[in-house]
Amino acid sequence: MKYHELKVSAGRKRRQVGRGISAGRGKAAGRGTKGQGSRKSSGVRPGFEGGQMPLYMRLPKLRGFKSHRPQAEIVYTGQLEKLKSPVDNKTLFEAGLVSSSHTYVKLVIGGKLTTKRNVRLQAASATAINQLQEAGGSFTTIDRQPRSGKVKKVPLPSTEK
Repeated sequence: MKYHELKVSAGRKRRQVGRGISAGRGKAAGRGTKGQGSRKSSGVRPGFEGGQMPLYMRLPKLRGFKSHRPQAEIVYTGQLEKLKSPVDNKTLFEAGLVSSSHTYVKLVIGGKLTTKRNVRLQAASATAINQLQEAGGSFTTIDRQPRSGKVKKVPLPSTEK
């Protein structure tokens, strides 16, 4: 007989279980004796660990899952009316609209802007840029200003004993 001459049956017949002890797969029907797995609606949800906190719930609490993205501080277009024309992080900080001149600032629409303003910030919504341009101003994207200060020097561990 050659490999190509083999006849393959349609499929394996499903074994019938739980039809008496003399049937071969009777009584407990391959489910063991008592316990959670022997019941009709047996089993637990995927990921269940017997009452222990499951892995999918433990992972977000582990180190390394904190977002380090700087939160954007919001400035509205209506607030720009009170400021002088070159608007940037420093002028917004001096006006008391943001917490620091080194923060990430986003300009969004809110209120009416009628005077010409040249804005230099990290981000702005499309509608806010539209309103700026209609008033005769412009928007330029800039990077966040780094903080200047002393860099702490960590001493190297000594190798002397």
